[in-house]
Order: sequence, then structure tokens, then C-alpha cells
Amino acid sequence: MTKPPKKPRVLISDKMDPNAAKIFEERGCDVDVITGETLEDLKARIGEYDGLAIRSSTKVTPEILDAATNLKVIGRAGIGVDNVDIPYASSKGVVVMNTPFGNSITTAEHAVAMMFALARQIPQANARTQAGEWPKNDFMGVELTGKTLGLIGAGNIGSIVAARAQGLRMKVIAFDPFLTEERAVEIGVEKVDLDTLLGRADFITLHTPLTDETRNILSAENIAKTKQGVRIVNCARGGLIDEAALAEALDSGQVAGAALDVFQTEPAKESPLFGKPNFICTPHLGASTTEAQVNVALQVAEQMADYLVNGGVTNALNMPSLSAEEAPKLKPYMGLAENLGSLVGQLAHGNLTKISIEREGAAAELSGKPIEGAVLAGLMRQYSDTVNMVNAPYLAKERGLDIRSIRHEKEGAYNTLIRVTVGTEQGDRSVAGTLFGADAPRLVEMFGVRIEAELNGHMLYIVNEDAPGFIGRIGSLLGENGINIGTFNLGRRGTGGEALLLLSVDQPIPQSVVDKACALEGVKTVMPLAF
Repeated sequence: MTKPPKKPRVLISDKMDPNAAKIFEERGCDVDVITGETLEDLKARIGEYDGLAIRSSTKVTPEILDAATNLKVIGRAGIGVDNVDIPYASSKGVVVMNTPFGNSITTAEHAVAMMFALARQIPQANARTQAGEWPKNDFMGVELTGKTLGLIGAGNIGSIVAARAQGLRMKVIAFDPFLTEERAVEIGVEKVDLDTLLGRADFITLHTPLTDETRNILSAENIAKTKQGVRIVNCARGGLIDEAALAEALDSGQVAGAALDVFQTEPAKESPLFGKPNFICTPHLGASTTEAQVNVALQVAEQMADYLVNGGVTNALNMPSLSAEEAPKLKPYMGLAENLGSLVGQLAHGNLTKISIEREGAAAELSGKPIEGAVLAGLMRQYSDTVNMVNAPYLAKERGLDIRSIRHEKEGAYNTLIRVTVGTEQGDRSVAGTLFGADAPRLVEMFGVRIEAELNGHMLYIVNEDAPGFIGRIGSLLGENGINIGTFNLGRRGTGGEALLLLSVDQPIPQSVVDKACALEGVKTVMPLAF
């Protein structure tokens, strides 16, 4: 009796809604909930698990990733992944996912609440009223109606804030390099450059990740460009604002008020902003609602289980998305693509400089990124024994490989075709393959020669002069050395010209046999292959 397949194991290392563990179990995973561990405890334990579900407390460092010998996916229940070393995870072949939409409404609502609090000085008025004062004449607010809101970042959360602001009859302008004119019209905002936004906005809210490009986007220089009396809200990421420069602008009156939910250093025990009468803050509460906490926990469990059980990839930060419905359809193409990448990687001579991946016919209608990742995984396996679709692009770029993906809408000689071409010091080398039926991958062209072959197991590649008697000689050689031939695939450039031979055999071919094959009359190249 065959044993049932081993279930993927998942560790939940931060506190999250208990229904997340139930989802993992219902979808075919074994799950342990162990929170509050030290770095050393986690390091000792993590090697047992295929998946790690976290919030913000667990720090996934290179040290943890080195110990995570079986880890396939990290799921962050929330948006920010500052606590995960994504480049190192990518180099280890670990998918990193987040849940960008589970707390979008909650975070957007918090930003709007901060705008109201700034406009009417609600925290300050509340504090003094509860202290027994009646400071009715000390708090003159401003209306939001008719004011201009400037969004720095108009993605999912920014667009929700825009919709709420439009309901308050605010005019919304937005700076976002990725915002298209069509999308701007769709969400009802005016797309502007950053300087224009700074000069026109009465309120500025930030809704962008922290990257090298966005760090200190509200620097001292940019704060000086703002409209006199602007009010600034940040519920996105700490580090987007120069906090010392903002404190000076609050003192000078350039900025009438600021509200921060996030700080450059958290927990924020001290800040140049603390104590300013026109400053309000909260301790990173943007996602802190009952609904959001439930949503992100359930979402991360669904995404991780989908990947571990079915191969679906959703909201990954270091790999193209691939739904569970798409995965079965793409699987044979990805198998073909990986074999083609492996073939050209084994046969190409010299340092590779570039690779192009072309898709024709039915293959052109599919998502190109998973196919590209599969080709690179096959190719880079010649350089690393731990490569997969996640770290293959990372390894390829690390080696300086120029990667190009080309889609041809017109169908060629085959209903579907994938062609892989690598550039070497000796020139370009190209192989192509197709699918016979729905799931039977075949090589159909090799270095410009038509040849049909399955790529699997142990194979022998030979280039020889097309002459009578050669097939008999190579067959005899292999037979004399106890090597059984599985399939025999031939192609040639023309009568009496160069011929290609691909043999599948039942076991690895010793180097001594390779040397004897090289010594046969008319042989130019002999190379063992493995798939």
C-alpha cells in the first residue's frame, strides 16, 4: 500500500486570528502555533517547516533563513515586510507573500480620521476639556470641504482615501509614478508631479512603500516647497518624512499640523515631534481593527495553503502571481520551459551574456513570467543545486545575464512553441520545444536543426559527420559497455553534412565511455546530459 503524500508543515510564529490555523488544516496542511519565541528558539525549530506565517514581531533574518532548510514560503499577515530580508529569501528560493488588501479599508479610514483630528484639533481639545478647562475659544478649526488633498501614492489604500475625500467634497490630486492617466480618471483624481502637489495641497497624505526612491520623500527641501499652512498625515511607513525637518516646519508655521501613525524608529520612545502642540500621533494603529486582523490572518492562510498544496501564487513580492486555476494549465509549459533552459545551459559553451525567451501560438496567450522563471530555473541549475523559480531570476541577474521575454501573436509551424536562445562568446545557441496534446513536452529544434525528442532522465548528445555506419558504431559502443538505449533521435542539416543525435539511456554514462565516443570516426562533440 502506498503512503499518502506528506502534508506541508506550517509554523504560525506571531499572534493572529485562530481561524488561520483552521484554514491551514482544512486545506491539507499540518500547523503549529508557537508564538513569542526567541531568535535562537526559532532558528532551532524552523528547519522542520515548509511555511512560516508571521505578523510584525518575527524577524526573518539571514540567520533564520540559513536554518530554514525546508522553507518554501513566508506569509506576512499585513502589508509591510520590513521584518523579512526579501533579497536573501529570494536567494534561498523562498517565496515571500503579504496581504496588501486585507487591511486597506482600515488603514485608509485611519488616515481620514487623522485628517479630521488635525482639522479640528480633537485630541488637544479633548485633553484640555477632560482636565477641567473649557477652552472653547482656543481651538479654531478648518473645514475639509473645498480643500485640496494631495495623495503621495495612489495605489489601493490611496485610491480608497481618494474616494472618501471626494465624498467630503475635497479636490484630490495625486503624485504616483505608476499612476496612468486612465486610472487617474477612473478614481477621479488629477495626476500631478510632486512639486505641483506640494505647492497646491492643503492636506497631504502618504500611501507609498518605503523604498530608496521614497525614503524622506518629504525632506526639508520638499517640505519647504509646500503650501503655507499645509497639514500632513502619514499612516503608511516610517521613514517617508524627515522627522526633524517636520518638527522645524511645525515650529515655523510652514506646516500647520501633522499626524503620524508611523515613525522612522519603532517603537517610538522619543522623537523631535513629541510635545509639539500642533502634532498628534498614534502607535502604528493603521491596521488595528477587529475586521482587519481577521481578514489578513485568513488571507495569509489561504494564500500560503494554496501555494503549498496547489502551487498557486498570490500577492508574492519576489515571484509572479499564478492562480490555482492557472497552475494546472501552465504546468506542462513550465516543464517544457525548464527542460529547454536546462538543455541550453548544459550545451552552451563559454560565459552566457544574454537569454531571450520567445513564446508563439498558445504559449503566447499565457502569463510569461512563470514560463520565464521556469526557463531560468533550468538554466541556472548548472550553477547551483538549490535553484528554483524564485531564486533563478536573482541568480541570473547576479551573473549579469541580460534577460528578454518576447511574445509572438502569430502562430508559426506549431500550435504552441517556446524558443530559448542564449548568447555566448561563440555566438547564439537556440533550442525550441512544443507540446504534443495537452501535456506532452517535446524538443523540436536544436541549434537550427529539426529534431524531435523527449527530454528526461540521462541522455547523450552527439554531433557527427553524416556518414553511413555511424549509428551502428555508437550503438555497438554503448552495448559493449552495458548501456541500454531507451530512445534514439536524429536530425541533420543536410545530406552528408552535420548530424545531431540525442540518445536516452537507462543510467549515467561513465566518462570513459564518453571518451571512447569522442574517438569514433566523424565525431565532433559528445556530451552527457541529465534532466
